Amino acid sequence: MNYKVITLLLVCIATVVAAGCMGLPNGNFDASSSSQGNAPLSDSNRYLQTESKMAYDGSTAPLPAATSALIQSDSAPSAIETKIIKTASLTIEVKDVPGSVEVLKNLAARNGGYISSTNVQKNYNDRLTGSVILRVPAAEFENTLTGVKAIGTVKSASTQGQDVTEEYVDLQAQKTSYQNQLAQYNEIMKKAVKVDDVITVQQQIDRVQTQLNRLEGRLRYLDSRIDLSTITVNLQEPEPVGGETGYSFVSTINVGISGFFGMIAVVIIVFFTLLPLVIIGGAVYGIYRWKKSRKVADLTEVPERK
Repeated sequence: MNYKVITLLLVCIATVVAAGCMGLPNGNFDASSSSQGNAPLSDSNRYLQTESKMAYDGSTAPLPAATSALIQSDSAPSAIETKIIKTASLTIEVKDVPGSVEVLKNLAARNGGYISSTNVQKNYNDRLTGSVILRVPAAEFENTLTGVKAIGTVKSASTQGQDVTEEYVDLQAQKTSYQNQLAQYNEIMKKAVKVDDVITVQQQIDRVQTQLNRLEGRLRYLDSRIDLSTITVNLQEPEPVGGETGYSFVSTINVGISGFFGMIAVVIIVFFTLLPLVIIGGAVYGIYRWKKSRKVADLTEVPERK
């Protein structure tokens, strides 16, 4: 009887122990996953995620969410400032060319710019024309352009924007490279002892410095063109009433007088051109007349017969 009770107790204990073992988690349980939650990634986890990205390269399977977000944040390109050279060219009809030039000078000064060059002259029909080149800050380009158009009647207008971002970034990278080379050569120069070594290193320094100066000059030119936009304005007076030149009584008299003196000039030129022929012809005619008169005289002087 006692043996049966003991056996029953042992069976119950074994059943309870087996149920407890089945409820335990397996050995792959990661306690850190429940304790950390959404905590920031550690260096080891970042390395594991980088390794995961490498393992997923060439596979069509999606990256884990955390790894994908990390890769996107690390590989996001830094913003590059766009470099644009803005230029404009206008032809404007104005009543007063010199006065319009002064207006453009004041307009450029108000917008923080200046006049690069001016040229005013008369054309073949005595109409004044002018050319003005304005340099204004790029931020005031549109505002200045509006002011230029307001000084007269716009006959033609064009604007251009040249993107030099790629060239600018490339020049900056080359500049940095040459600066690093120059610094290294200077360090080598400090340690050079032999004359031949000093000469060789100095030649390399001169070469790199020349290239660096050329790059810096190009960058300064681009900075000037980028920071200050260029507006070229061609000014012209309106055509006179009655056509391109119009009718002028004074001009008609002047043309007649000019024609009169022109004819006199032609006569003088013809006279002196033909003068040698006239002299030669007169001499020949004089000889002919002289010979003819002698022949007549000989015929009249007949001797008397005895």
